[in-house]
Amino acid sequence: MCPDCEDFARTVLLLGQLALYADTTGADLDFVDAVSPALAASLPEPPAMPGEGS
Repeated sequence: MCPDCEDFARTVLLLGQLALYADTTGADLDFVDAVSPALAASLPEPPAMPGEGS
């Protein structure tokens, strides 16, 4: 997997796990509110699909 693809996939996975955590009983929603915008802002550009662009 290309480095950009790996970073993108890892960040999307973390966002999904954070969303699941937010829906659990007893979740620390202050943590979710603090981390989710920073994690979303760190999301790299989606990698180009094969055959697209350069």
